Formats: sequence, C-alpha cells, structure tokens
Amino acid sequence: MILAVVQARMGSKRLPGKAVATLQGEPMILRQLERLRGARRLTKIIVATSSDAADDGLAGLVVSRGYIVHRGAGSDILDRIARCAEAAGPVSHVVRIKGDAPFVDAGVIDEAVQLAQTSGADYTSNRVRRTYPAGLEVEVITAAALRLAAAEVRDPQALISPTAAIRQRPDRFSQAHLTARRDWSHLDWRVKTPADLAFARSVYDALYQADPGFSMGDVLDLVESHQDIGRFAA
Repeated sequence: MILAVVQARMGSKRLPGKAVATLQGEPMILRQLERLRGARRLTKIIVATSSDAADDGLAGLVVSRGYIVHRGAGSDILDRIARCAEAAGPVSHVVRIKGDAPFVDAGVIDEAVQLAQTSGADYTSNRVRRTYPAGLEVEVITAAALRLAAAEVRDPQALISPTAAIRQRPDRFSQAHLTARRDWSHLDWRVKTPADLAFARSVYDALYQADPGFSMGDVLDLVESHQDIGRFAA
C-alpha cells in the first residue's frame, strides 16, 4: 500500500486557521485532498492532525467529507506519521505532504512514488536537491525506515522537522532525488501568510473552474503571463 499522509493543524502564528481558509468556496485542506485524489499511485489518503482540542473542528470537517483522520501527539510529528502508517494496515511507502500546499501536483507525486519503487531507496524526495517551487515538496519514505527513525531518540530539530532524522542521514538511509527539467526553486507557493493566501486564491480563481486538477505547469504559465498575480509568486 502507498499511503499519503497529509500533515495539517489549525495552529499557525502568521495565519491561524489556514487549513480551513477557503479556495474557490471550499476549505484549503479539502482542495488539497481533492488534488491528491488525482495521483494514480496512491492507495489511501489520511490526514494526520494533533489530538489537541484546537484541531477538533479540522478533524470533524475532514471526516464529514469522507476522509480518514489520524490524531496523535502535537509535538512529535514523526511519531504521529509513523503511528498513522501502522494503523492504516500493511504499508510499503508513506508519502508525506504538508498541509500548507494547495498546489500539490498529482503528477509530481506519481513521479516520486515511481522513483521510490524503481530505485528501492529508503527516502525519495524533490526536497534535498531543490528544483521545484516550495509547496510542491513530496517525500516518499519506506515504512521500515519510518518505523526505525520514529523508534529512536531524536534531537529537538528532528521533532520539528519530522523527516530530518531520515533526510539528514544518507549514510544510513539510502536516497533518491526527483528533479524538475528546470530550476524553479526560487518560487514559494506555500500558504504561510495572508499574502500567500491571496496568491493562492488568485490562482484558484483563474484556473480551478476550467480544470480542478490544474498542474504546476498551468500555475507557471499563469504567473508568467499575469504580472498582477505573478508578483506574489516568489
């Protein structure tokens, strides 16, 4: 099984409640899940959020729309993802997606999963050798590597960045790297601030109605041809 785990919470210092901020009339988390459903190589999608009361509404929303939610410790995200994978059943790979990425691209995910399967790497990503816009990060981790890393004592940074314990140890966990045909790493499409949300809304308003599964290439074409939108893209 290839399990996608979307890491999402309501807490955010710069943009509280961003997971439920609307894009084309629907909460961002649901738009993101909708896009993930276009990835052909994913078997199951689960939203991993914390057990804090502040995330009750988020969990309820996701469940009400027919998606699965796993709730765990708010401070140890790697442990939460590992437990989520364990509860999901027999999983070969976990695809980690962050919840501030409303432009996550199904095609890029499929490429990353395919690379993970053909290479046999413990950790496959487009994050270590950055060529994709921020917000299109995909990390594919074998279930075995995830369990091993989560069971060990980790430094505080590894608790904040859940894949750091794996990503920063290529000597221990083999790696494969997905790169784009050009370097777009200077672009940042994550939603972390009100300005980021305004950019995301502009893109969705321009592209969603014609094609709900619009791709990275569609966004690139849009920001290059519309200066009023493109100036917020970097």
